Amino acid sequence: MIRPSHCPMDCPDTCALDITVENGRVVSVAPSEAHNSSGFICSKIANFHKRVYHESRVLRPLKRRGPKGTGQFESISWEQAIHEIAHLFKELSTQYGPESIVPYHYGGSNGYLTEEFLDRLFFDRIGASRLSKTLCAVPTTLAASEMYGKMPGVAFDDFPFAKTIVIWGANPKVSNTHLVPKLKEARKQGAFICVIDPINNFSDREIDLNLPIRPGADGPLALGLLNHWRRKDQLDQDFLDQATHGQEALFEAARAWDLTAVSDVTGLSMRDIEVLADRLATNRPGLIRCGWGLERNRNGGLSAAAILAIPAALGLFGVRGGGYTLSNSGMAKFEAERVLGQFSSSSRQLNMTQMASWLNGSMDPPVKALFVYNANPVASTPNQHKVIQGLMRQDLVTIVHDQVMTDTAKLADYVLPATTFLEHSEIRRSYGSYVVAGIRPVTGPVGESRSNREVFSALAQAMGLKDEAFTWSEEECMQAALDAVTLLDGSLDADLLIQGRAQKVTFQSAHPIQFKNVTPMTPDGKIQLNPSCLAPHGYSWLKPDESEHRFQLISPATSKLVNSSLGEFQLPQLIVQINDRDAQSMGIENGEKVRVWNHLGEVVCPCKVTSSIRSGVLSMPKGAWRRSSENTYTSVAFCSDEVGHVGGNACFNDTRVSVEPWPQL
Repeated sequence: MIRPSHCPMDCPDTCALDITVENGRVVSVAPSEAHNSSGFICSKIANFHKRVYHESRVLRPLKRRGPKGTGQFESISWEQAIHEIAHLFKELSTQYGPESIVPYHYGGSNGYLTEEFLDRLFFDRIGASRLSKTLCAVPTTLAASEMYGKMPGVAFDDFPFAKTIVIWGANPKVSNTHLVPKLKEARKQGAFICVIDPINNFSDREIDLNLPIRPGADGPLALGLLNHWRRKDQLDQDFLDQATHGQEALFEAARAWDLTAVSDVTGLSMRDIEVLADRLATNRPGLIRCGWGLERNRNGGLSAAAILAIPAALGLFGVRGGGYTLSNSGMAKFEAERVLGQFSSSSRQLNMTQMASWLNGSMDPPVKALFVYNANPVASTPNQHKVIQGLMRQDLVTIVHDQVMTDTAKLADYVLPATTFLEHSEIRRSYGSYVVAGIRPVTGPVGESRSNREVFSALAQAMGLKDEAFTWSEEECMQAALDAVTLLDGSLDADLLIQGRAQKVTFQSAHPIQFKNVTPMTPDGKIQLNPSCLAPHGYSWLKPDESEHRFQLISPATSKLVNSSLGEFQLPQLIVQINDRDAQSMGIENGEKVRVWNHLGEVVCPCKVTSSIRSGVLSMPKGAWRRSSENTYTSVAFCSDEVGHVGGNACFNDTRVSVEPWPQL
């Protein structure tokens, strides 16, 4: 039997899926023709059924019986687990205050029912600390929201109408794979395509210009382009005067960046910068696909704002295929308070990027209980050694609710089995394609696994919480969540989503055209080119710290993992990429084991010598599990938990490291 579903994982595409179920067991996951899957899906989700029945799947509640980190657990009943955790939370609230309890969660599922719904209500009602979710998309979201008010971006289907396309800080080949055919179609129709990325993931047959920028220098490049167009009188001054605020501050900051200075900071040739400038200014429609890789540093907010100012400065809007695309999540609004009641904002807020500090520091009150769900912080949070050290504290009780035995679960005191999206209901708003999708279970829960809704409802009732929402069935919960959703076009078809189908958001024409059928959702409908989120530094670029370490380390997404999900069977071997000239100068050969290190940690793993990465940069994938390296540490071992000033974002790409051949014994 083939059952319809949709992918809720952290990717812009939100693919429609056909799930084959035989004798109650999922045997394959395939693309559906229902909407935007275009006849293919990524290999990650095509293999998702392997997770459902993997040997590492958590099948029943577990309680630690041996020393922390030894993996010694015993099975217990759900009744015992809920009773003991509820009792623990009550005791800690009495002795230390409820803020001693901290939820840690992120993008393990991007659905409304499993993230920021009943879970948020539960932790709000007990007064737990709140979590600032800063590992990704904070500077870009703040900048875009203030500048454009989450105005819908150019639809992927409209990329072939552009004549100049800039892919900036994104790799659609590993995330957003359904954009790749649109880029190929655009190029066949004569589009000029430029990719700005320290790693060249495209061949000469696929793109026209590769700009291997130095990580963190995206802001100076964008400001330099703006200054270049100002000096050449290529700005759309009428549009700037009529449709924007704050242009004076933007162009005053841009004056500091002539092309010589830009070339020096970015490591790009002046000639290549001039080619990009000329194409964007003259070869219309022009389109920027702004990604999230450019924000993973202390200047991430500045970079995002400066890049998003380019379409306004050149007046690229008003035509099909012209403007920008970042996140299209603004096409749907989710207001949980409409159905759950008012949330409190009085408890303290902890930055998830700084987990290593608040787990080990002298907090008042101290963190005494950690509830982890939709996340695997050991694999994804900066300063990995200190994070592990904090989780090993004997006075900390860690509860992990997950589908498989993750690196974090192995250090927990309680491990609770979680359902996958094939086993529970969900509502998923895409942040790329313009769809909202309903997801219904295609098979029963494996083992004794339970959904987030079931777990937090049970805990709430055990703690005596009286909110009616904690008594809702899955059907009632799904209906309530739909009542909290508003589509931009006001046309939500709740019955369609309850059936497990997807609804496309419609516009006056087939797709959104910026400044034609969609406009900025700012208070006065104008673009704010000097967003307040950049204060106090504004567009002043913060120069990276000097370091004794020669290389910058970046940790991009891979074709194997969705963040850290699927690491139980994907990406068994961690590999670091190094530029071929750098490797030759250090006597490092392709495939050789190397030691990568700085003052925070070290990783031993094989290397890949390649000309695709710029000199002075190493690349080690994000999300890898400890089993994948020789010494059980991964890319987050080197990353400081210092944060950027726009939203307190993680600064992964500011990491400096050294590398050397690993002695062969």
